[in-house]
Amino acid sequence: MSGEVEIHQDGSIAHLVFNHAARRNAITVAMWEAIPRAVRELHEDDDIRVVVMRGEGSEAFVAGADISEFEQTRTGDGGRRYDVMTARAFAALQGLDKPLIALIHGYCIGGGAAIALTADLRYAADDAEFAVPPARLGLGYHTAGIQALIRAVGTPATADLLFTARRVDAEEACRVGLVNQVFAKDTLDRAVDEVAQRIADNAPLTLRSAKMTLQELARPEAERDMARIQQSIELCYQSEDFKEGVRAFLEKRRPNFKGH
Repeated sequence: MSGEVEIHQDGSIAHLVFNHAARRNAITVAMWEAIPRAVRELHEDDDIRVVVMRGEGSEAFVAGADISEFEQTRTGDGGRRYDVMTARAFAALQGLDKPLIALIHGYCIGGGAAIALTADLRYAADDAEFAVPPARLGLGYHTAGIQALIRAVGTPATADLLFTARRVDAEEACRVGLVNQVFAKDTLDRAVDEVAQRIADNAPLTLRSAKMTLQELARPEAERDMARIQQSIELCYQSEDFKEGVRAFLEKRRPNFKGH
């Protein structure tokens, strides 16, 4: 099996599922190539307001890239092509204009940790294990991955994870900032569903503006598109959803946002 990247939609919430359960959802070349296509589908569907990504089952989120392919895919020129392919996958996930949540059971190792770091919010079961182990494979770790780690946990903790390649349990991951919150394993799915629904009930234009603003502010100051941020804010004020939000507040009822 080469594994699959699947989309399961439930109303305004979509689940992006990495399905390669026979290898703890390790990501194959076919799956890396499928990620940008899946993200494009999620981006283009206006009915989807929130995306939850997870691994199939409850044993692993993603236990890394599929090492069984490395001799064919990550040597010489193949290694450079592989890096381009994975960079496209990470860029697609990071560029999604809707809130992205990582739901993490079990193993979240290597490429799995890098995928999780593209999420806006990360929630883990208490059995989750994290590691960034390129030093154990002799790999050079890509700059974007290191930058994502630094943004999440800071430079000293990033150095620790990269230099030691050690595994980190869910409690430590939460303490250093790898995840937002840890739940008992049998409650994680329900807890994340509740968070996703709470987000999906909010105004889509506001969510999009907030996410884009976060993305811009993560760039170096000289590269930030402040005009784009302001335009997105003005679009919210001009929207029917803003009028609906104010009416709902005054009428003491839940708003019914339409995304325009």
